[in-house]
This record gives sequence, structure tokens and C-alpha cells, in this order.
Amino acid sequence: MDHDAAHPQGPRAVEPEAVPGPEHTLADLLGRVARGDEAAFGEVYDRVAPSVYGLVRRVLRDPAQSEEVAQEVMVEVWRTACRYDPRRGTPRAWLMTLAHRRAVDRVRSEQVGAAREARAAAAEADRPYDEVAEEVTDRLERERVRRCLDTLTELQRQSVRLAYYGGYTYREVARLLSTPLGTIKTRMRDGLIRLRDCLGVEW
Repeated sequence: MDHDAAHPQGPRAVEPEAVPGPEHTLADLLGRVARGDEAAFGEVYDRVAPSVYGLVRRVLRDPAQSEEVAQEVMVEVWRTACRYDPRRGTPRAWLMTLAHRRAVDRVRSEQVGAAREARAAAAEADRPYDEVAEEVTDRLERERVRRCLDTLTELQRQSVRLAYYGGYTYREVARLLSTPLGTIKTRMRDGLIRLRDCLGVEW
């Protein structure tokens, strides 16, 4: 009996190549970010920023603070992507750990600030009038600046915060926000003009 006839052997099916899962892709992207790849950072940002914001929002509750902390987390990812160790967990777990840690730090900072203000309020009765008046003026001015920042567009606000509160150069701001340098300069200029008009001062 012809064994070949009994057991016909057709062409062997070619097994499809394994497609890396999303976590592998994210790990590859983080590796590229660690080498300064701005395009890879843009992909990481698009993929994880909503989850980062969602986790931070659950901890902080306040939308404005959550947005601010989420941006800080993404800046930290850009700066510290080289510290990700795949042996200690998935890329997403590492990112969520960064987000949770930042959010908890902000809660603690707010609690410390509230306790400090409570102690200061209790002692204000014994403080000289001029000292109290100066501190009140400073607080009002900070609140005024914050309200004026809220009148800017999202890109203007992020650019101003990174440049003037974070100490970044225009070029670094453009890289962090994945926006052309010329656009950042224009938005920054327009934002500062709007702040000047809002605050009623000459810069």
C-alpha cells in the first residue's frame, strides 16, 4: 500500500509571525523615548495620557489639579523613561505607578499646606498689621494670576507654565508638547500679551 497515497502530504501551512502585544509595543516605545525619540514620546503620550489623567483624577478629584499633575507625570516619563525595567513589571504598570505616586504627593502637599495655613491663621492675631496685609496681598495676587492663566488657550497655558514655572526653554517646551517651535513662540507671545492685559500691568 502506498503510504504517500494513504497519507497525502500537502504543502505545510505557514504559521503567521507572532504579533507583539500592546505591552511589548509600549515597552519598545519607552526604549526609544529613553534615547530621546520625540515621535515615540508622542505615541506614548497619545496611548497612556487618558489613563494617567483618569487615575490622577480619582485620587485628587479636582479637574484642574488632575490635569496639572497628569502633565507632570508625562514630563517625568520623558525624563526618566530609561529607568523602566521590564523585569519589574509591564510598561503600563510602571506608568500608573508614576501617576499614583505623583497624585499622592500632591494630596500630601495640599494637606501640609492646609495645616500650615491653619497654624498661620491661628497666629495672625499676634502678628503686625503690615506683615498680615502683605501676605494677604501676595495670596490675592497669586489667585489673580491663576484666574488670568485660566483665560488662555490650553496650548498657551501649558507653554507658559512649562517655561515660567518649570524653567524650560522654548525649544524644550516645543519638544515636550510635540508642537513646532514657531507655534510655541507665537502662542507664548500671545499668551503673555493676554496675561498682561488681564493683570493690567506692563511687562
